[in-house]
Amino acid sequence: MTLTLYQHPLASFCHKVLIALYESGTVFEPSLVDLADPDSSAAFLDLWPVGKMPVLHDAARGATVPETSIIIEYLDQHYPGRLRMIPKDPEEALQTRLWDRFYDLYVSVPMQTIVGDRLRPADAKDPHGLNAARATLDMAYGMIARQMESREWATGTHFTMADCSATPALFYAGIVHPFGVGHETVAAYFERLIARPAARRVLDEARPYFDMFPFREAMPERFLKEDA
Repeated sequence: MTLTLYQHPLASFCHKVLIALYESGTVFEPSLVDLADPDSSAAFLDLWPVGKMPVLHDAARGATVPETSIIIEYLDQHYPGRLRMIPKDPEEALQTRLWDRFYDLYVSVPMQTIVGDRLRPADAKDPHGLNAARATLDMAYGMIARQMESREWATGTHFTMADCSATPALFYAGIVHPFGVGHETVAAYFERLIARPAARRVLDEARPYFDMFPFREAMPERFLKEDA
């Protein structure tokens, strides 16, 4: 197999790349990384010492590609599939990269801060950081609500890398910090995202690991069922 994706099915940033791969129909081999297992962890750190998932390895080109947005652009350039993730038009491509970064930085990152705080021991909680993360999500939801008033997808009429980023970001963020009043267009956009077969497949693959998610008790029941 030419392409191997080192990933874990529960990780939100892995979801982003998996959705791009499934949307494009690109053939690859998934390799499960278990950072709790010394051998698995050591092998992954040897490949990418930063230790952040996912990482793509391309045996045919001898390339190791980290970072989700770079992986997706790499796939677009060297293994184009049935759906292009970065538009060819320069202005549309710029908007795609902007909203891709928006969802990574202002939805996924504060979501992970909230999850991380729950994992801290009682004497190491960070109330200030937690409040800042929730405030960032409120700001982001408001911006998304305005952005999606007249759009089907993140940057217009076509599904792009920005939507790949938005899907897991809104899935997990909506659990730890639910959409509120005034965020109806955010909720509607999220429903469009998770209705796509690629997103459903990613959630199906993640389901056996949902018990590991620190906010498992807040996860909507519909995502826990086999036929969700």
